[in-house]
Amino acid sequence: MKKILLAVMLLAASYASACTNFIVGKNASADGSVICSYNADSYGMFTGLYHFPAGKHAPGTMRPVYDWDTNKYLGEIAEAPETYNVIGNINEYQVTIGETTFGGREEMVDTTGIIDYGSLIYIALQRSKTAREAIQVMTTLVEQYGYCSEGETFTICDPNEAWIMEMMGCASDRKLSKERTVWVAIRIPDDAICAHANQSRITTFNMKDKQNVLFSKNVVKYARKMGWFDGKDAEFSYNDAYAQPDFGGRRYCEARVWSFFRHFDKSFDKYLPFVMGKEPLENCERMPLWIKAPRKVSVQDIMTCMRDHYEGTALALDKDLGGGIWDMPYRPTPLSFKVGEKSYFNERPISTQQTGFTFVSQMRSWLPREIGGCFWFGNDDGNMVAYTPIYCGNRVQPECYNTPGADAVTFSDKNAFWVCNWVSNMVYPRYSVMFPSLKEVRDSLENSYFAQQKAVEDKAKALYADNPEQAISYLNDYSNRQAQQMLARWKQLATYLIVKYNDMTVKPEENGRFAKSKYGLGATPKRPGFPEAYSKKLVEQTGDFYAVPEKK
Repeated sequence: MKKILLAVMLLAASYASACTNFIVGKNASADGSVICSYNADSYGMFTGLYHFPAGKHAPGTMRPVYDWDTNKYLGEIAEAPETYNVIGNINEYQVTIGETTFGGREEMVDTTGIIDYGSLIYIALQRSKTAREAIQVMTTLVEQYGYCSEGETFTICDPNEAWIMEMMGCASDRKLSKERTVWVAIRIPDDAICAHANQSRITTFNMKDKQNVLFSKNVVKYARKMGWFDGKDAEFSYNDAYAQPDFGGRRYCEARVWSFFRHFDKSFDKYLPFVMGKEPLENCERMPLWIKAPRKVSVQDIMTCMRDHYEGTALALDKDLGGGIWDMPYRPTPLSFKVGEKSYFNERPISTQQTGFTFVSQMRSWLPREIGGCFWFGNDDGNMVAYTPIYCGNRVQPECYNTPGADAVTFSDKNAFWVCNWVSNMVYPRYSVMFPSLKEVRDSLENSYFAQQKAVEDKAKALYADNPEQAISYLNDYSNRQAQQMLARWKQLATYLIVKYNDMTVKPEENGRFAKSKYGLGATPKRPGFPEAYSKKLVEQTGDFYAVPEKK
């Protein structure tokens, strides 16, 4: 039997910048597209829609590398002779890459490396025409220049294939390993769905399946050398050797994967002992890396999953006082807190307030590539924004996703991140009362985008047949127009919410307008008071302290 020695994990760091990815194979999707998604979650993160233009580069050209999280200069690497257009996390060939950080063994971080996980994503997107090529580019780069981040899981997709890859450094001591990383990449079956959320998910893998499984030649050898594994190669588990889940890895991270799978297969409740994290790992049945989709999955389904707060499950956030008076399905951070000497924790759902940006990428092999890649993008918590369509050939970002002067400490009403956060931060504390108004606007916008999609793309195809550049320009203009209209509608929503729900009251409406009295003043607002469930909890806690004395 194999022997696994436990490690000290870097999970605390991964929880601070925790993200979520979903993956859908082309035969599992409703329209035959490959779909993947990403919530980029990190407190203090401010970023818009990235753009890297295509280019040709002379021999000897060097590219500076800056750490994606901190903007620290790391070094420079040789530029590729040719790079491709990248908008957001998708390139002109529809290659899409996302990530989640799992941390892993602290001693494996290579402090001498000059490529971090974020830079690796965007460099690979500029240099790859397929997912397989992206894997080759990424693994070659880190071997040449070193990988300075913690353990990472990458989603790497194109219109035909979906892959998951896990990577860690091999420390900075070359005596321990000539190779600089240990990694494994597995192709997700076309009829399957997969997810990862800040916990290494790859366990054992078929080393003989050269078509669907790729890995570094030292992936087992390094673990043996470090004393972390001493079994047969076929028994080697990447997860157990390098990043075995502890309580946080299960409850904060794998629970999000569980919730995603449970949207499509309610039998996943059998994995509750594992994801709740309180039973010993050896006593629990672990979740599979992927499942065959019980039904076809749409882009809209994935958007719904990106907005999940464990509703309707054993981990639902509406069962205690943590959500406040109006059942907010969000919790303050950090995730853990103390009362006296005892430690407690909050749930960490898929949808979270610290999301900087979110996307759902739709990649379609049967369309011209610049039309096939539709990158649905939002610049705040996915539950609180309307995803707007951005086509993969786009070369100019909308102003709202690339706003001059706006940054993490500078508000701008021209910027989607700030306007969307303005609205969401009004809604969070009064969620059950105010969220329906936001949801109505959000869903109306998204429904209009999906209703227009076929006609827009049919026109683009007609243009493409005669002049591809004209089609690209048309889609770019369409994308930017929708994003700017979304911003305008969100500003209207902000002013509506402050009037409608001012001072914890609710102003009545008639025929889509705020009602007025017969004397021309604003109609008397309704005062809903405590929700009934909260009133009962308050009385349970306070007893008769607030009881009105009975008349005698």
